[in-house]
Amino acid sequence: MTFLFRFTFLLWLMVAGLGGLALQSCGSNTDTSGQAANGSPDTSTTALAGPQPLLDSTFVINAIRAEPRFKPQLLAARRFYRERKFRLGWFKDHQPVPQVQTLQNIIAKAQDEGLNPKDYQVKDFKKLFADLDKVRADSVRRNALERQIDVALTGTYLKWASDYYRGVANPRDSKSTSWQVKPNKIKLNKALMTFLGERKSRYNYYEFAPLHPEYDQLKKALATYRAQERAGGWPTLAAGLTLAPGQASPAVAALRKRLLDSAGGAASTPPTATASLGSPAPVAQTYDAELVQAVKLFQQDAGLKSDGIVRGETLRQLNVPISARIDQLILNMERWRWLPKRFEPNYLLVNIPEYTLHVVEDNKEAFNMRVIVGKVLHETPVFSDKMEYVVLAPYWNVPFSIIENELRDKLVADPNYLDRLDMEVVKGSGRKAVVIDPATVDWANVTQETFKYTLRRRPGPKNDLGDVKFIFPNANDIYLHDTPHDELFSQSARSFSHGCVRLSEPIKLATYLLRDKPGWDQQTILDSIATHREKYITLKQKLPVYLVYFTAWADAAGHPHFRDDIYGLDKTLAKEYFD
Repeated sequence: MTFLFRFTFLLWLMVAGLGGLALQSCGSNTDTSGQAANGSPDTSTTALAGPQPLLDSTFVINAIRAEPRFKPQLLAARRFYRERKFRLGWFKDHQPVPQVQTLQNIIAKAQDEGLNPKDYQVKDFKKLFADLDKVRADSVRRNALERQIDVALTGTYLKWASDYYRGVANPRDSKSTSWQVKPNKIKLNKALMTFLGERKSRYNYYEFAPLHPEYDQLKKALATYRAQERAGGWPTLAAGLTLAPGQASPAVAALRKRLLDSAGGAASTPPTATASLGSPAPVAQTYDAELVQAVKLFQQDAGLKSDGIVRGETLRQLNVPISARIDQLILNMERWRWLPKRFEPNYLLVNIPEYTLHVVEDNKEAFNMRVIVGKVLHETPVFSDKMEYVVLAPYWNVPFSIIENELRDKLVADPNYLDRLDMEVVKGSGRKAVVIDPATVDWANVTQETFKYTLRRRPGPKNDLGDVKFIFPNANDIYLHDTPHDELFSQSARSFSHGCVRLSEPIKLATYLLRDKPGWDQQTILDSIATHREKYITLKQKLPVYLVYFTAWADAAGHPHFRDDIYGLDKTLAKEYFD
């Protein structure tokens, strides 16, 4: 037996199947003894002669178009085969490559990714490979089946990879999802070549590794919560419950089970000891220090005031069903697929439902701060751009809606009312802006179309933008800025703005962004602000800014944190994703 024949023989035994190929996880009817299920010898190891068949563009197009679930991947399929001069991708010397089995194994575990395996089991490969085994001696029929199977495997991979890497409900293909972050530009035909071992890549497409560690952390949380769901979930606490530290209540047993004995808790403890006769020991009804600490950790994970008192919002969060939390984890895993394959080393990220700005330097969080985001009627949009300017002692340009709804009547009666608001009317903008007399404006009849001026509030303590604003020019006219209303940052839910993002520590951020700008240390920044003269400072390098919407995330151990769906985007996405 020649070396080539022995190698082919062993390779065929390794991948033996799908009827020849080992697909036990999908119900293969071939056992491990080398014989078919009916006991007859398995002749699939016979070496085959003749060149590997080629495809052509027409065959690929027709085969992909014939299956509705493959059709969206037509362009990627055509590129894949064109780049390889229409050679088969999944066969070598008439034998299936090991990646055939790898793909089937991955699809069988799709639920681990929050995906449905049935969505990718489009073709019955067990039957196709069994049919191939029957016609091995007929080179014409064999080659025809190899061509058919090859394109079907390509379509299956591209369907799976599109959902796994780019998202099931890709927001750029959907009108129902508000997501304007720059897209993930993965080329699926290149990913397939990497998967088949024909191309090197910095991304582990060959083993279906997630593009972001945050996705993998959510995946760990999903596995833990599903295990808890199979074990019975967690108890529901009585409506209207109020429980303070040291208080005794029959509800303590359920609370202990909810937090200390379940996946959804802030900690875990060994099972309750049993009495010598096998009966359970009585559960203490006192809300003790251990359980108080668990409640405080739960409150932190939910973004609530960590006071250890069970009532109101804490009780509502405790009673969210585990099935709802599982869906929430899956939806946020989906959002990670929408993001670019990798972030820049340095960037700013505002997670809207978390009310937090994260400052990332060299791929690690340098610091974070609390923020205020848009109220429901004035949502902060989800998008990305690049910061270019820091503005000290900024003017605030008053939206015309405020002129129309709040100021018009007062200005008609007394145009000088603007002085009491520390406001002025100017013609032009920037250094060319010229202050005009507000009495020359026909406030009673002015409209947004006819108002050719700018009404602005001067820099100073009354200014709505505070002492600093940070500009990343965008069509949404959204920016980060200071606020004179620092008292609002003490609240857990902070959706109060008209869309822009207010910062709890703007001077800290300004100092950080200007750290490499000669002559702009913190004291210089404060001195410039004190002049009440607007000052634009251009950053040395534009800094990426991401405004994103994640209602769930997890730490490296898979411990999850949840936030409310303040804009209803989870609810909208769920209709598309799960239906």
